[in-house]
Amino acid sequence: MNTPQDPQREIEALRREVERHNRLYHQQDRPEITDQEYDLLFQRLLQLEAAHPEFASLDSPTQRVGSAPVTGFAQVTHRIPMLSLDKVFNEDELNRFEERLRKRLASEEPLDYSCEPKIDGVAVSLRYEQGQLVQAATRGDGSTGEDITHNVRTIGDVPHKLVGKHCPRLLEVRGEVYMRKSGFAHMNREAQEKGERTFVNPRNAAAGMLRQKDARITATRPLCFFCYGVGEVDGGELPDTLDGQFKVLAALGFPVSPLRRTVPDITACHAYCAEVLAQRNALDYEIDGVVVKVDSLALQRQLGFNARTPRWAMAYKFPAEEVTTLLRDVEFQVGRTGTITPVARLRPVFVGGATVSNATLHNMDEVARLGIRVGDWVIVRRAGDVIPKIVQKTVAPAQEAEHPEAIIPRAITPPARCPVCDSAVTQEEGGVLLRCSGGLVCRAQLEQTLIHYASRGAMDIEGLGTKLVQQLVEQGLVSSMADLYDPARLNLDTLAALERMGEKSAQNVLDGIERSKRMPLARFLFALGIREVGEATALALATHYGNLQRLLDTSREVLETIPDIGPVVAQRIADFFAQEGNRALLARLMALGVAPPEQAPTEAALQPLLGQTWVLTGTLESLERSAAKALLQQLGAKVAGSVSKKTHTVVAGPGAGSKLATAEELGVQVIDEEALLALLKEHDVLPAPE
Repeated sequence: MNTPQDPQREIEALRREVERHNRLYHQQDRPEITDQEYDLLFQRLLQLEAAHPEFASLDSPTQRVGSAPVTGFAQVTHRIPMLSLDKVFNEDELNRFEERLRKRLASEEPLDYSCEPKIDGVAVSLRYEQGQLVQAATRGDGSTGEDITHNVRTIGDVPHKLVGKHCPRLLEVRGEVYMRKSGFAHMNREAQEKGERTFVNPRNAAAGMLRQKDARITATRPLCFFCYGVGEVDGGELPDTLDGQFKVLAALGFPVSPLRRTVPDITACHAYCAEVLAQRNALDYEIDGVVVKVDSLALQRQLGFNARTPRWAMAYKFPAEEVTTLLRDVEFQVGRTGTITPVARLRPVFVGGATVSNATLHNMDEVARLGIRVGDWVIVRRAGDVIPKIVQKTVAPAQEAEHPEAIIPRAITPPARCPVCDSAVTQEEGGVLLRCSGGLVCRAQLEQTLIHYASRGAMDIEGLGTKLVQQLVEQGLVSSMADLYDPARLNLDTLAALERMGEKSAQNVLDGIERSKRMPLARFLFALGIREVGEATALALATHYGNLQRLLDTSREVLETIPDIGPVVAQRIADFFAQEGNRALLARLMALGVAPPEQAPTEAALQPLLGQTWVLTGTLESLERSAAKALLQQLGAKVAGSVSKKTHTVVAGPGAGSKLATAEELGVQVIDEEALLALLKEHDVLPAPE
């Protein structure tokens, strides 16, 4: 050990020693000293650094204890975009992926593939200059992320200073930050004991910790890191294969998945996927598939990209996870249009990366098909972000026989009265849906109606979200859409006095309400929540009639002549505008200043895309997807969600995936966003820039 008279040399030696033990513990799982011995080294380093601040360094392992809170997250532009991946779900689709590669390469030579588990974590970028970690950022939208350097410095797996001789002057490494299952369980147990909030799943916990403003809190969480690739490189060269690059990254000090492997052909890829799937539940971290990449970087460059997805990589997604749990109860929820839906209340169970306690049952026909009762054991399926679903009835697990949960089995019966407002429940003849007849008298329908009215695709009233709507309804401040615009009901004083509201937030809501008065007619019609009238139908009505009064004066027969409006939808619209209560509501809205701008009605003959089906895929950078869809519909096009032989044109933006591949296979015309903008400008429907 260096003498006390030479603190700088002792600090530097201690840093090297502590980092060495960090690598042995976190990355190689073979510690050489006890935790107590490590703590003594670490404490000695802390003491020396505190006594000699002139020797402070950001790459010191003591920085992992976290720094003081930051005030916000700066934006980071990725000089090389962080790409997403196309997905396949079975062996046939993976084979077709290779077929597309061979076709583009015009070669039958065997392809080597780099395979690794697809970690269910948070993608991050780590930037090193002269071997020092200088910046860490989230993936964000692929082009721009958030600076999370203060939090990433606390992760034991992430090297502050690179080791080895082959480090470029500038090196950007990309990977996944994740939380081990064991660490997640321990963290939640501690939180429960302290009466604190628990996390839903490891991925959400990791994401929350990376966006924590106080890095000292992040430092206490069991976050880990695996690198999966390289971004920007300057001032040095890396091998021209992924296999070679991963070996260099490991030598520099980065943790690489121990399950990563290079295989010689697509058949070996299938075997690898099956092998990893078999290990899935035994791993101490969540995975949702395997990532398959062409190993040769020269071939990667030759294959290129589809907008923001590489042609040379694919995510092989594993099947949905299924677990057995107990159906404890069934409750009935009321939606915006009065639809009453059965919802299963389950014994909480971890499945598909999340803790699940509820599952949809859709309707009573589904309940009958499943043949389930309250108190039955059921199989629940969940994959990714898909809503959990009961698959079938099953028998109780063997371990439940000794200590069964005391639930008396009972049949699931639909309510005769609304569970919220006690109005009569109706069922349309020949239909399967139950409905509350209470209309806006029903608090549940009123809340959902207002939430829909204020939503982004409708009147886009900023700040008027679910929690605020619930308060407004509970306190009797709002009983219809028109009340939002009535200053006698909603004003700065009444809003500012509500829970979690202040004067500034209240003013923002009032400003949003004021702006909504001039929303386009199509958005207003959609916001009214007429049954069967979505954004496309609302736009068709606005385009055809031009103003609200013409629509009010129309008939069901005339409505049926509008393209894509059939007899059922026409009847729904006619019934809505025939009701005196709805006409009175519209009159009050107009009296309070809601005035959608009038537009000249557009005849079908003037719609150049009439009869054409278009598909939007990927990310549009100049227009929001919903805006592009509305403008195409204004020109007469039908905008569909999938590609077929009948599709006229596909607009492919960055991130376009399987829809683009299908279009190319079928020979459907594909254009980019620039061509779309030119078309919209040509037909004079492109909004002027603000």
